[in-house]
Amino acid sequence: QVQLVESGGGLAQAGGSLRLSCAASGNVLTFTHMGWYRQAPGKQRELVATITRGDNTYYAASVKGRFTISRDNDNNAMYLQMNNLKPEDTAVYYCNSRSATFQWGPGTQVTVSS
Repeated sequence: QVQLVESGGGLAQAGGSLRLSCAASGNVLTFTHMGWYRQAPGKQRELVATITRGDNTYYAASVKGRFTISRDNDNNAMYLQMNNLKPEDTAVYYCNSRSATFQWGPGTQVTVSS
């Protein structure tokens, strides 16, 4: 069973930046179409960004131009660089495969103040 652990969240002011990290047990991140998701209070979980095995990326319209997804194959890690944060980015952020194959991790809370 693959275990995912997200980290790097915290409190940021609007316009600030945070960098999220995703670690997985086993060497799965390198060979899997992965994604970052988020869930705001009272809302459904939504897809934020994805990265394919060939490092092609996709971004939701709400974060395009502000967020960057990347991966480090040597360290079996995935990242989400979030710049120019907005209060509406406040959510718990999760990583998982693009098809949400793995068990969800605990997530990491991102709170953006105005």
